[in-house]
Amino acid sequence: MAFGRGGKMDGRRQPSSSSSFCTTTTVVVFVALCLVGAWMMTSSTVFPLDMVSNKKSEVRKQAPAVNFGASVEVPSGNAGGSSEKYEDTDNTIPEQPTNKGSSEEERFSENTEEKPVEKPEEQEPEQPQEAAKDSFDDANGKSEGRSDDVKNVEDEEKIEEKKEDEEKGEEKKDDESRTENDGEKKHDQEEKSEGDAAQEEQPQIEEKVEETGDKEESSKSTEAFPDGADSELLKESNAQNGSFPTQDAESKNEKQVQESSESSGDTTSHSWKLCSSSAGTDYIPCLDNEKAIKKLHSTKHYEHRERHCPEEPPTCLVPLPEGYKRPIEWPQSRDKVWYSNVPHTKLAVVKGHQNWVKVSGDYLMFPGGGTQFKNGALHYIDTIQQALPDIAWGKHSRVILDVGCGVASFGGYMFDRDVLTMSFAPKDEHEAQVQFALERGIPAISAVMGTKRLPYPSKVFDAIHCARCRVPWHIEGGMLLLELNRLLRPGGYFVWSATPVYQKLPEDVEIWNAMSSLTKSMCWKLVRKTKDAVNQVGMVIYQKPMDNSCYEKRTENNPPLCKETDDADAAWNVSLEACMHKLPVEPTVRGSKWPVSWPQRLEKTPFWIDGSKTGVYGKPANEDFEADYAHWKRVVSKSYVNGMGIDWSKVRNVMDMRAVYGGFAAALRDQKVWVMNIVPIDSADTLPIIYERGLFGMYHDWCESFSTYPRTYDLLHADHLFSKLKKRCNLQAVFAEVDRVLRPEGKLIVRDAADTITELESMAKSLKWEVRMTYTKGNEGLLCVEKSMWRPKEVEASM
Repeated sequence: MAFGRGGKMDGRRQPSSSSSFCTTTTVVVFVALCLVGAWMMTSSTVFPLDMVSNKKSEVRKQAPAVNFGASVEVPSGNAGGSSEKYEDTDNTIPEQPTNKGSSEEERFSENTEEKPVEKPEEQEPEQPQEAAKDSFDDANGKSEGRSDDVKNVEDEEKIEEKKEDEEKGEEKKDDESRTENDGEKKHDQEEKSEGDAAQEEQPQIEEKVEETGDKEESSKSTEAFPDGADSELLKESNAQNGSFPTQDAESKNEKQVQESSESSGDTTSHSWKLCSSSAGTDYIPCLDNEKAIKKLHSTKHYEHRERHCPEEPPTCLVPLPEGYKRPIEWPQSRDKVWYSNVPHTKLAVVKGHQNWVKVSGDYLMFPGGGTQFKNGALHYIDTIQQALPDIAWGKHSRVILDVGCGVASFGGYMFDRDVLTMSFAPKDEHEAQVQFALERGIPAISAVMGTKRLPYPSKVFDAIHCARCRVPWHIEGGMLLLELNRLLRPGGYFVWSATPVYQKLPEDVEIWNAMSSLTKSMCWKLVRKTKDAVNQVGMVIYQKPMDNSCYEKRTENNPPLCKETDDADAAWNVSLEACMHKLPVEPTVRGSKWPVSWPQRLEKTPFWIDGSKTGVYGKPANEDFEADYAHWKRVVSKSYVNGMGIDWSKVRNVMDMRAVYGGFAAALRDQKVWVMNIVPIDSADTLPIIYERGLFGMYHDWCESFSTYPRTYDLLHADHLFSKLKKRCNLQAVFAEVDRVLRPEGKLIVRDAADTITELESMAKSLKWEVRMTYTKGNEGLLCVEKSMWRPKEVEASM
């Protein structure tokens, strides 16, 4: 039976074997398909992460514009700047972007982890996070422990391997497999999800750029541009002058404003040539206008030394002297300068025995003497103080005018007494004397007392000095001395050190008698007449009255009082008149009392500036003054001194091309510099305020050349000047004048409208200047450039 059962079973095994084989095959195929489907599903789940990895290199290309966690580059509009130069502003934000980056990274990782929810058991949990993190880090300029090149190679190899696996998987697919269809659907969903995520990813990064930029701009706002109420200082309207008139309106008979001519701003449009003037390296366009000088009918009143500007301002560049070098730094420069920078020896030959200047090897040496102080300027200065202690150098007397200054040694040594001296002398009266002064680091301009008023307001100089300046004060009704009377502050002193004071030659006696009569009729009081036993030089000191009482007691109206309609502050191209202006009567009027002692006067609001007047920026004048000073102290301290990479030890001669209240100059008080404050003739006439603070400056029209030699300033500063100028001046001619005045390696700092900044940057680049920093915020911009030694080869055609 057993066999029979076995036989029965054997009889049924044949068909059973065939069926079992089919079943086994079906199972194997089914399992294989399941495995293939599972593999495909796993592959499709991971595939979007490969897309992220692939997308990483595209994001990285945008990294320089983002650069989180590092020194952030200049925002849009900073075409000339570099991140390295911009770091000089000390405005990096190392922590904030990193924190923001971590927050953004977490959101990015969370998004990528939401995708593989369908097959969590087959997903490697660490890989997507790392891939996402790497992608985000690369997009933001990070490479922690790995170089970007290595990461790129590894990522590309992974992508290639996965692509090969995909191709093999495609060959094994069964088109009728439901599992495959499911995989494709999931793949499509993942790809769509990845696309959506990619679309969301870029705005997040862009938003971060913008937000970081705002953060950085907010940080800079305390330096380059103020925030809040102080921002009003940057929004001055073109027509806003507050309660102050303009010099243009005050002055009569001034030149017609030149037609406006705007530069295109395109670098290719700026063509530069060397000037062909016979003055060569010393060319001053408004003082070397030979064509105009030849047409003069007389030179009796030094008309040939006055300003005669060309009808068309020059756009040429002044050549450099052969062998020009960076000037010697202050204070060594007071004693010596490079001969190659001012290669003139005539003055050393003519005045060598009077200790003006001597030639010594590669240098021009300045012993500190002069015609009237052969034993040194300091001894002479102290002699004046001893003769009249009330003059109180550096306290009571802070700002003085030196007439016929020579090489300005008097003004150079007055710095030791905390006195600021405005020195002037005519060009070429003694060869290059003013150029010597400026090369030494001493304030001076080329000017002459001829037929027109000097470019200063009335009643501003605490004292006026003239050491053997050979000015004929007594002739023509005392017209020239009456001009000094206009400039001298009520109660101020006139120090006259000349041969008529102490010599007894017939000519000297005649001049002394004439001066004595003139000064008495002007109500000047002779407070001291003395002779220095060491120098054997005499001097006399006069004092201007404080009120009109003396004028009213005169038996003769000679010199006459000026007409009531004569504005004493009008000074731009105004003819001289032999008359005296009445002194202020009201106690609230400027000039009715002496300023507080230096240095308190620097920060104190002038007593005649109160809330009843409107300031330049629209606030009550006293608040305007205080806000302006606070603004410039912040900007100068945080941006100019500590943020631009300027070595201020190499800066001595500074010009503020558009000063308002003198806040910029006041903020530089702790630096070893002096600042020439220029108030343009079409701006609010705030120059008297600048003098009241113990600073100095002058009026000027920037459509014309400035009365200084080439290469005489280390740093020029212009706050919202050029955008105003280009409405009425040839901007390229103005920039050529900037190039003329600025020393090679000197700096130009401009704050102005963004479009004007772009235009000026283009001009600077066309001159091969170095753009050290450019920055824009909204419509406001900041530019810092450095002049190079470059000069064009071609010379302009002779006129």
